[in-house]
Amino acid sequence: MFILKKIAGLAAAMAAALFAQAAHAQSNGWVDSASLEFGTNPEQKMVRVAVQKDWDSRWFASNGRHLSGYWETNLALWRLSAYQNVPGRKKNIAVVGFTPVLRYQNDSKLGLYGEIGIGVNLFSKLYKNEDKELSTAFQFGDHIGVGYTTAKWDYSLKFQHYSNASIKSPNGGANWIVAKAAYRF
Repeated sequence: MFILKKIAGLAAAMAAALFAQAAHAQSNGWVDSASLEFGTNPEQKMVRVAVQKDWDSRWFASNGRHLSGYWETNLALWRLSAYQNVPGRKKNIAVVGFTPVLRYQNDSKLGLYGEIGIGVNLFSKLYKNEDKELSTAFQFGDHIGVGYTTAKWDYSLKFQHYSNASIKSPNGGANWIVAKAAYRF
């Protein structure tokens, strides 16, 4: 329970710092929204803060829907439960990422949407947890998700996968189910 409180405190501090930076960047037009995400799988937990910038583009517009997208920059903290394949050995890994995301949405940008993204990530330590290992600090992160947007809030659920695309072995990959809440400025 103590570790969970520490992680929650760190997540709150990261979110406050990121949202303060986002508010400053928003006044310069660099950021449209900021988000807080939680991810889980049986081997680890994740908390991530991010800022996004909408592309303000419309492709393949038809029947009140179109394809658009946004840039996302994020900072995550992973809490591993069996670091170096030792059950009960805990480890934190920080991950910095940048992802262009395509989104198929309503022309009003409100309501249901679907999205996919493929980005780049840099890990603070090599990942080796349970029976999976990633042999490089550089990883690709791709996701597919669905969500719902209101005038100020964006909620989504996505499946996320990290891998180095077999640049170097081993490349066991890490998969997540991620819940996201973003506030639009």
